[in-house]
Amino acid sequence: MIVYNGTKQLFIDDVRRGCIDSKILNLIREKGLMGGQEREVESWHNSMQFMRNIVDDPDIADDVQIAIEYNIPQTSKRVDFIIIGSDHTGQDNIVIVELKQWSRAQKVDDDMHFSVRTYLANDNRIVCHPSYQAYSYSRFLVNYSQIIQDNDIALVPCAYLHNYHPEYKSELSDDIYKEWYTAAPFFVRNETVEFSEFVKKHISKRSSRGDLLYLIENGRIRPTKSLQDALTSMVMGVPEFMLLDEQAVCYDMCLKTMLQCQKDKKKRTIVIQGGPGTGKSVLAVNLLMRFINDSLNAAYVTKNSAPRQAFLSLLADGHANRVADIGHLFRSPFGLNKCRENDFDCLIVDEAHRLVKKMYGDWGGENQVKECIESSLLTIFLLDEDQAVTKSDIGSVSEISKWCDALDSRLIMNRDTRLTSQFRCNGSDAYIQFVDNLFQRTEEPVDIDFSELNYDFRVFDSPVEMRDALRDINQINNKARMVAGYCYDWNVKNNRSDIDIQLSEGFEAKWNLANDKIWAINPESFEEVGCIHTAQGLEFDYVGVLVGKDLYYDETDGRVKTNKLAISKDDHSSGIRASADTVAHRLILNTYKTLLTRGQKGCFIYCEDENLRNYIKKIIAK
Repeated sequence: MIVYNGTKQLFIDDVRRGCIDSKILNLIREKGLMGGQEREVESWHNSMQFMRNIVDDPDIADDVQIAIEYNIPQTSKRVDFIIIGSDHTGQDNIVIVELKQWSRAQKVDDDMHFSVRTYLANDNRIVCHPSYQAYSYSRFLVNYSQIIQDNDIALVPCAYLHNYHPEYKSELSDDIYKEWYTAAPFFVRNETVEFSEFVKKHISKRSSRGDLLYLIENGRIRPTKSLQDALTSMVMGVPEFMLLDEQAVCYDMCLKTMLQCQKDKKKRTIVIQGGPGTGKSVLAVNLLMRFINDSLNAAYVTKNSAPRQAFLSLLADGHANRVADIGHLFRSPFGLNKCRENDFDCLIVDEAHRLVKKMYGDWGGENQVKECIESSLLTIFLLDEDQAVTKSDIGSVSEISKWCDALDSRLIMNRDTRLTSQFRCNGSDAYIQFVDNLFQRTEEPVDIDFSELNYDFRVFDSPVEMRDALRDINQINNKARMVAGYCYDWNVKNNRSDIDIQLSEGFEAKWNLANDKIWAINPESFEEVGCIHTAQGLEFDYVGVLVGKDLYYDETDGRVKTNKLAISKDDHSSGIRASADTVAHRLILNTYKTLLTRGQKGCFIYCEDENLRNYIKKIIAK
C-alpha cells in the first residue's frame, strides 16, 4: 500500500513548507496503518530534511517519483523511502532507502550475521542490520511481483544513516555483514556526496512506463519462478522433510482441497490434529513448497518466532542470502487483520493452539483464528490442544469451528486429518503415553515397560550433574539444550542480578533472553535456559528439563499436583497465577508435557520437589 506518493518537486516543496511529517501522518491514519507515534513523526521531520538534500539536485528530473512509507503487501513492514525512475540509459530502477537516525551501533557476535545492537527507544536493542533490511525488502518485491520480473525493473536497495558517527562505521562494515552491504550499500553522515552520486547513478529521469509503483501495487501478488526454484532447491534432499505414513495421506488431501478451492472459489478450512512429534511441521513445510511451486500465494504462519527461525536456518544451510529470499514465507499472524479477504490462496498455521485474540501492538486485530480464516481461501490449522500453555491461547477445534460458521468456510476434519505416528522421542508412541501416565492425565494409565522404550530418560538428583551430562552430549553436535517452565524470575531482564535461576548445589543459569531467535542453534547458548515460548515447536537430540515447584507429588494421596502460586510474578504471558485452579493445573501440565517431548533421543529431568523425583524413579524402575 502506497502512503505518500508524489513527484520529486512536490516532495521538496512539502519539506520546505514543514508539512511533510503531518502529511505522512494523516495518510497513515486515513489508510488505517500502524504507526504515527510521536517518536516516528519526529523521525519523519528530521530524516526527510536529509533526503530532500539528496534528491534536490538538477541531475534528477523534477517529475521523478518519490514514495514514503510504502507498506509491503500482506505484511506489517514499511519501506522508509523509495525513488522511482530510470537512469541515463533508460533502464527503469527503483531505489529502496532504509533510513536510520542512529548515531552508533555495534556488532553483536560472530554468529549473528543479520543483527546489530543499537540504542533505540531508551534501551540497547538487537535489531536488523540496515543493509539487510533494505535488501530483504527488495527481495520480497522481486520474488512476489511478476511485473518487476517481466518488465526488467531493477531494484536497488541501500541504507542512509544520516546521524551516524563515521568512527563507528567499522562496526556495520564488519566482514560478517559483507553480503548485505555489498548488495545494499549504506552511507553515514559524512558520505552525503557519495550517497547523492549513488542515487543519481540509478535515477535521473522519470520512467517511460509512468507510475511504476502503481503498476507493482496493483499487480497480483504471487511467487515468481525464481522463488519457486529457490525453495525447491532448499527442501529437496533434506531428510528432515521426507513425508511418511499418514503425513503423505494428509498431504494429498490438502492438495485435493486446494484444487477444489481454486475451482469454485469457496473458502475451506482444514484442521490437522497431532500430538508432539507427529510431524505437523514437516507436513506444513512440504505443503508450503508445493503451493509455492503451483504459483499460489501461500505462507507458513506461527505465533512463536522460534519455529520460523529454526526452519529458516535449516533451509538456508549456512547461506545467509537464502533467508532474504524465503524469509517472508515464514510469518507471524501479526498484521493479518490488514489483509483483504482471500488475499492469500493458503495459510498454513502451525502451532495453531498458540493463537490469541489480540497480539500486543497488532492495531485493529481482533482474533487471530478469525483473521487467518478471513484472509485466506484455504486455511490449514495444525494443532495440539494439549500444548496450549497460556490462558490467552485460543486455538482450538471449537474456536476454529465458530469462525468457519461465521465466515462461511467449510470445515474439514476427519480421520485423514489426524496424525498419530511418532517421529520424535525415538519414534516411541509409548513415551508420549508414559508422560501422560506420569502426570496422571488418564483415568486408567496404560501399562508400559519402560525398559523397552529405547529412549534415554534419566532423573537427576542434582541439577549440576544433569547439566554436566547434557553438556557432554552437546559437544558432539550442538543439539542439546536446557529448558524450564514458568517458575523462575527474569532477574537479568529486570536488572535485579546477573543470574535468573538458582538451584541446589550452586546451580546458576540465565534465561535465553538476549539471543532467543538463534538460541536453538547458537553454540554459545547451551548454558542458557530456554523458556516454553522459545522451545515450543523445536526439537533437539537431547533436552534437559528443570521442573520447578509448580509441580509436586503429594505422598498422602499419591497424586501429582500443581501449585500456581509457584509461578514467577515476572511471568506476564501465561496468566496461570490469575487462572482458576483447574485451568492453571491444565496449563502447567501442558507446559511440562511440551518440554518433556522436545528430545529426539533422550530427556534428562531434574525436579525441585524430591517426592516427585522419587515418584518418577519408581515408575521407570518398574
